[in-house]
Amino acid sequence: MIILGVDTSLRSTGYGVLETEGCRLRALEFGNIPNSPKLPVSICLYNIHAKIAELCEKWKPDEAAIEEVIYGKNANTMMVLGEARGAVIVALGQSAIPTCEYEPRRVKSAVCGNGMAEKVQVQRMVKTLLSLDALPQNDAADALAIAIAHAHSKSILGKERNRI
Repeated sequence: MIILGVDTSLRSTGYGVLETEGCRLRALEFGNIPNSPKLPVSICLYNIHAKIAELCEKWKPDEAAIEEVIYGKNANTMMVLGEARGAVIVALGQSAIPTCEYEPRRVKSAVCGNGMAEKVQVQRMVKTLLSLDALPQNDAADALAIAIAHAHSKSILGKERNRI
């Protein structure tokens, strides 16, 4: 199974393409979609949509996983995050890729065993779990962690179904 994980933000959306084979996990591609603060929001949203659509075309993921909306006090920040998530969700929808959402604590718990883990802990665990040569950039590590959490969720659900 191929899973596309996405950690959405306007200025640096992280992505990670993960292949699962049994209990083995392998990163196929990961990185971030950088958008300069000088760019208008519309161009940033287009860039995010275009890159996610490109990844969908290239890797043809079976499923996708994104981070659930987190609540914040700044309405403008939340609005922009929602717009960026919309760009991702539309690209996934255009490719007819089933998509699940995971709350940040659940992702951290699945990867680190601690829902309150710090970013550097997530980076280190992702590096270890996927046998990467170097620590992935923050947003890419978060995206890979989301994909790992989804893979674990699928694995657990599959085992429960087999027990019945």
